[in-house]
Amino acid sequence: MAWFKRTKQNIETQEKKDLGEGHWIKCPNCDEIMHKKMWENNFYLCTKCDHHFRIGSEEYFRILFDDGEYKELDRKVTSKDPLGFVDTKKYKDRLNDSIKQTGLYDAVRTATGNINSKECVICAMDFKFIGGSMGSVVGEKIARGIQKAIKEKCPFIIISKSGGARMMEAAISLMQLAKTSAWLAKLSENNLPFISVLTDPTTGGASASFAMLGDVNIAEPDSLIGFAGPRVVRQATGKDLPKGFQHAEFVQEHGFLDCVVNRKDLKEKLFQFMKYMHD
Repeated sequence: MAWFKRTKQNIETQEKKDLGEGHWIKCPNCDEIMHKKMWENNFYLCTKCDHHFRIGSEEYFRILFDDGEYKELDRKVTSKDPLGFVDTKKYKDRLNDSIKQTGLYDAVRTATGNINSKECVICAMDFKFIGGSMGSVVGEKIARGIQKAIKEKCPFIIISKSGGARMMEAAISLMQLAKTSAWLAKLSENNLPFISVLTDPTTGGASASFAMLGDVNIAEPDSLIGFAGPRVVRQATGKDLPKGFQHAEFVQEHGFLDCVVNRKDLKEKLFQFMKYMHD
């Protein structure tokens, strides 16, 4: 038996780079693993199945405004605690904790900028701030955004992402449904377009007011859209729900949406609608 001795140096592997935590994203729909940069460059969509991840106002502003440049309005408006509300913790403490954890001051941000050189005002909601719930600040900032659009004579856009009314503000929260609807009527009186973008999820008071009042109502694919959630509807009716119930494509099929638009095409689609309605 012949024995062989290695005469050449072993193949050396490069030292493994430490990518650290938070560099990889897993798709909840198909389990695809993506590098975070690739995911971000793909409009926060899954590179395999096109699943639309939930994103916040900052991401939408960067995607939609030309060169990601915008001017934020009324940034530090914050909610009060008129009822001295307490559940598992004081509402005042919950607000302060949410501000520290998210860097936001409430569940909506308003900004003005250009989409393909066309000026507009965008209100974008953030679900990570107390579930995107509608409180007095959400209603006030939407109202001020509409006032800005009227002053500048430009289109107005709301990107909805909400779990509904904020129970810690009780009737004050519910009053925002009427307040925002009344201001949208003022926008219409000034012949200015309102485009409503419904994202996952748009439910409760948001869907019962401004989110469904657009001159054009559009949604991202597979977004949950409705008033009460599917579980509540199932319990109330005692019946099995149709496949895709309350998801964007189902809602469009039943006449409550004008179109469902992939996030990659959202900027161009908004521009087309603005140009058609306000040229």
